[in-house]
Amino acid sequence: MFGLGWPEIAIIVVVAVVIFGPKKIPELGSALGKTLRGFKEELKTPSEDTNPEEEK
Repeated sequence: MFGLGWPEIAIIVVVAVVIFGPKKIPELGSALGKTLRGFKEELKTPSEDTNPEEEK
């Protein structure tokens, strides 16, 4: 996973918990999941107003 081993991942998790706190981590994960889901949906079905080929 991006050239990271388990010790590096553990350090990143510990730093994230220290910075954001244990209560905020699930909220951040949920927001990230919703953002990625919306991004994937937009890639599959782009809206009509964002299609640059029709403007030419």
